[in-house]
Amino acid sequence: MKNILNKIKQNYKLIIALLLVGSTIGFAIGKSNSNTSEIAKIQIEEHEHDLELKNGTWTCSMHPQIKQKKSGDCPICGMDLIPMKTIESTDLTNPNEIQLTESAIKLAQVQTVIVKRGVPKKEIHLQGKVKADERNIAQLTARFGGRIEKLTINYTGQKVKKGQILATIYSPDLITAQTELLEAVNYKESNPSIYKASRTKLKLWNLNDEQIDAIENEGKAKLYFDIFSPISGTVSKRKVSVGNYIKEGAILFEIIDLSNVWLIFDAYETDLPWVKIGDKINFTLQAIPGKKFSAKITFINPFIDATTRVSTLRAEIRNSNFIFKPEMFINGILQSEIAKNTNKLLVPKSAILWTGKRAIVYIKVPNRKIPTFIFREITLGAEAGNFYVVSKGLKEGDEIVANGVFKIDASAQLAGKKSMMNPNGEKISTGHNHGEQEVQGKNEEHKNTKKSENIITKLENKQTKNSTQETPDAFKKQIGELINAYLKLKDALVATNEKLAETEATKVLLALNNVDMNLLKGDAHKEWMMLFKTIKNNLNGIISMEGMEMKRSHFSIVSNKLTETIEMYGISSENTIYLEFCSMAFDFKGAYWISENKEIRNPYFGDKMLKCGEVKKEFNNQ
Repeated sequence: MKNILNKIKQNYKLIIALLLVGSTIGFAIGKSNSNTSEIAKIQIEEHEHDLELKNGTWTCSMHPQIKQKKSGDCPICGMDLIPMKTIESTDLTNPNEIQLTESAIKLAQVQTVIVKRGVPKKEIHLQGKVKADERNIAQLTARFGGRIEKLTINYTGQKVKKGQILATIYSPDLITAQTELLEAVNYKESNPSIYKASRTKLKLWNLNDEQIDAIENEGKAKLYFDIFSPISGTVSKRKVSVGNYIKEGAILFEIIDLSNVWLIFDAYETDLPWVKIGDKINFTLQAIPGKKFSAKITFINPFIDATTRVSTLRAEIRNSNFIFKPEMFINGILQSEIAKNTNKLLVPKSAILWTGKRAIVYIKVPNRKIPTFIFREITLGAEAGNFYVVSKGLKEGDEIVANGVFKIDASAQLAGKKSMMNPNGEKISTGHNHGEQEVQGKNEEHKNTKKSENIITKLENKQTKNSTQETPDAFKKQIGELINAYLKLKDALVATNEKLAETEATKVLLALNNVDMNLLKGDAHKEWMMLFKTIKNNLNGIISMEGMEMKRSHFSIVSNKLTETIEMYGISSENTIYLEFCSMAFDFKGAYWISENKEIRNPYFGDKMLKCGEVKKEFNNQ
């Protein structure tokens, strides 16, 4: 044991040296691995950075002051960022051509279609009402004065048959006319003209030959006369009661034959070219859900209502079971066959950029290694469902952009080439980080901010003006109902649904008319009358004017006036509502709207710039 201890003492220095060497090697290996990991991380970051630089600078088409080194969303409006510079190529044969990388094409989700010929088809949705056939309406008027002695018709809605007695009348004038006839009978042979005149007078008073012959045979005047129904039908109006004294020409009854009825549908101007007499229309009744009916168009109104900008179509249908009642609402669908034998150039609606005056498409330039597109202005024909007929500007076989066209147009704008809002191809400001362009961008932003602040100040002044007056709770509640209808109109514009916007605007107009202005007194009443007139006129503009741009223009005025209304009179609402503003609307002039939540859903751009805007103010229950 002692020998072992002596050996350990002799070699302990060697053991310690080995341990130190081992620790040093382990530390070196660990440090080497750590350095390797750190180097790899740096290399990956540098690689990613190189990729971002390779892809170039990314910007927003609507906010060119935004520039990033990688793709993403615009922090202002939420739109997808696009490459600021497209590939420059000596292959361009036209200075207005725009080239995009394959990665940019995928990012923008660009899809193209080949222009083809086809048969234009359109499904027209129509709304209307059941109406009585005007040819089967009879109004019974008093041919002579007298007193109602008896009525066999006691209530409106009672069914009668042709020739049925409706009432019995006592008439002194009729007694005198009968006496004249009896006197003229004695001169029938010697002076037949007097006799004929006496009979004719009684006929004009609605007596038939049998009644007149009976007077002659009896030789004395009748005191009471019966009034008969001229048609079979339903009594829609009863204007007299027993004992009433009536004058000649007074209306006694109105009777309608409902065995056949009219179906009156409203048709917009744009729908009329697709409709012709004889077209079949399928329709449903709200009163009988699940059951379908059909009829044929028999008449197209040659006039258009100046206010609503609609005409009317008429169909006729047999009503043997009397299930169709006048004023029932009906919904119809007409499959247009007017273009049955035609063969037109058709392009999808999604391919069209519409400025209100010009229709724009982007054509893919053939036989290019790099995807290349060029601006083309075209002339549109009729709307055909999800397509437009092209009258001029394209030919069969052209390849056009059907999806992502807005993003290509944005790239063209940034490159200073021909585009939707830049038809002459002039260079535009890109909002560079220094120099004159930056100053211009800041000035424009300052103008929009200043405008926003001025409008808010104006609204607050309106509120101060009315702060001394107490608005009735009933009026505030009606304003709340009006705003609820307005919010549905706003959602229709967010969805860029023109037909739905017209329908919802009609409902807002109804809610507006239900606001009782008599609840306000003095200056408050006068202020509301001015607001009411402006709101009503612009709602009618949304209903009647064609095109989303026009509807949105009227909507902006409605929004401003409703905001003033809330500021002046308050609102009864269960939830907080928000005043929101987009500085990009209407060529950077800006526009407001009212929303039920803070999330921005822009009604002036829809899905093109859905998130462009900001909350300016909150309205609570006040």
